[in-house]
Amino acid sequence: MRDERLVAYVVPAVAEGTGGGDVLGWLAQRLPQYMVPAAVVAVERLPLTAIGKLDRRALPDPEFTTASGGRAARTPQEEVLAGLFAEVLGIGQVGVDDSFFDLGGHSLLATRLVSRIRAVLGVEVPIRALFEASTVAGLAQRLDVGMQVRARLTRRERPETLPLSFAQQRLWFLHKLEGPSPTYNMPLVLKLSGELDVEALRAAVDDVVGRHESLRTVFPEMDGRPVQHILPPAEASVPWQVEEIAADEVEAALAEAARYGFELASELPVRVTLFDTGTGRWVLVLLV
Repeated sequence: MRDERLVAYVVPAVAEGTGGGDVLGWLAQRLPQYMVPAAVVAVERLPLTAIGKLDRRALPDPEFTTASGGRAARTPQEEVLAGLFAEVLGIGQVGVDDSFFDLGGHSLLATRLVSRIRAVLGVEVPIRALFEASTVAGLAQRLDVGMQVRARLTRRERPETLPLSFAQQRLWFLHKLEGPSPTYNMPLVLKLSGELDVEALRAAVDDVVGRHESLRTVFPEMDGRPVQHILPPAEASVPWQVEEIAADEVEAALAEAARYGFELASELPVRVTLFDTGTGRWVLVLLV
């Protein structure tokens, strides 16, 4: 991920007497936190291009350093957090009283830090906690109340009978109550022009259905209860219907195709109707 931070380059009015910390402090009193630079670099003069514009490439690289002088970590958690702060911020060392945001941290880096804490320490820390306690010492106290990371998802063998999900149960119940209905149909309509290889298009749709189990799942009943039955890709051929139709009849035909009622117990939840309006123009209806 690209690391972008705000850096200020200043040309002191006098040779000595003004440091980067003085400038940062002055800016922090007058700007919102997100506009305060992560570092201030003093230069003798601003480099210019041949046409008098700022030569950004000639500006010296900033050095992101700690601000506190480095109070040492007192606990193993503080030691690990200080290392993670330094790793994410790209600096050599972080003191336990240094603020993550004063050292150049921002919301994107905060997300990365929270992810690293989750991976290394095995605790969930909300991003809000980092904004409320942005130092190593402050955040370490929040770790004790952090939620343990949930166990990783692992692949397991499927049971012989798969129950319906809550959404599937709702569809099945309404289907049993009302019968096949277009209420939850989602039609995708595409206008095509030119020479069309219908068999290639059909094979492409079958390939998509073969990759997604939800598009080849039916809800048969077993012992009076609905279950999921996922058809093998070889048995999940999408129903196709090709019709020749006049251009002025397309709108009514589209409405009729979209009102098709699926039989959830035995039919794939997807079908295709292709209208050939002549002169190399087609209308494809993919109904889910």
